[in-house]
Amino acid sequence: MSSTLERTARPRRSRTRSRTVNARPALPLSTLKAHQYDLRPACASLVCPDCKTWVPITGLQTKKPKVVPHDTGRAGKDAAVRCRLGSNRLVTVDVTVRTWQERLEDGHAETGHRRKTTVRRKPKTAVAPAVSQIATQKQAPADDEPGVGQPLWLLREMKWASTESAVRDADTRRAQMPAGDAPLGAPPVPQTTLHPERRAS
Repeated sequence: MSSTLERTARPRRSRTRSRTVNARPALPLSTLKAHQYDLRPACASLVCPDCKTWVPITGLQTKKPKVVPHDTGRAGKDAAVRCRLGSNRLVTVDVTVRTWQERLEDGHAETGHRRKTTVRRKPKTAVAPAVSQIATQKQAPADDEPGVGQPLWLLREMKWASTESAVRDADTRRAQMPAGDAPLGAPPVPQTTLHPERRAS
């Protein structure tokens, strides 16, 4: 049973003996942000604009510094995919070390005192139901009432059925009030319709 080993990205050496030069125009350091390159002689490097990885700069003290050949992934972990656009590209060092350090310090002074703001999220409001949904919505009665989860019209009919007999009895008693029972000291109620006549002028 044969096993194939997948090649991984090679370590990026700070100095290479390759004399190959990329045909693309030289990359000015002034076009990069201060935190995207390092001008210290011990670890001169930059972030490759093409593959976004940190790459050493070889020949920083010479007339033609350039980016070393490199892979796009992490050395020893990712697949060995060569960065064709950024490898061996010349670098124009148009920023002094002092200027670079000042830009780094200014950026740190601006961001060092920033405080994290508390995000206050708006409470979510319930969506109002449509008119058709309100008409068919079920009423939730109290726990001691029967008919949990029944339609509103059915609950109304059930309540009317429970009080219908009492209402009918009250109407019957009201109609059977004996004649002559009237409040004391009150004028009699007229039984005929009055039609006033106009005066002749």
